[in-house]
Amino acid sequence: MAENNPETHVIDFRAAEQLLAARDPQGAVKLLDSVIGDHPENTAARLLRARAFFAAAQLRPAELEFELVLEREPDNAFAHFALARTFERSGRTQQATRHFRLAAALDPKPEYLRAARFDERP
Repeated sequence: MAENNPETHVIDFRAAEQLLAARDPQGAVKLLDSVIGDHPENTAARLLRARAFFAAAQLRPAELEFELVLEREPDNAFAHFALARTFERSGRTQQATRHFRLAAALDPKPEYLRAARFDERP
């Protein structure tokens, strides 16, 4: 088993990013579990793990991780957008719309604005 030190965690985090990019979200989650186990306050690792859960269609764990990130960083537009996508995939459109709109309000990226559908009534 790998030694638990800061360098190992950085390597594991970067490797998890690569695994997610290579479409191996389960492998990414496994690497991030040890990083988060030793550093539960690491929001970047939690956000990456949430993305990996989402990519693996593990929607409830993704939702919980995105919500934890937002507790710590309520102004994280990407986390709002990703949580909205998670809700959307779960068929929870009202919750999705709320978070799409929060994401767009925090960061008016075209992708966020399209998803927010401000021209439609809630």
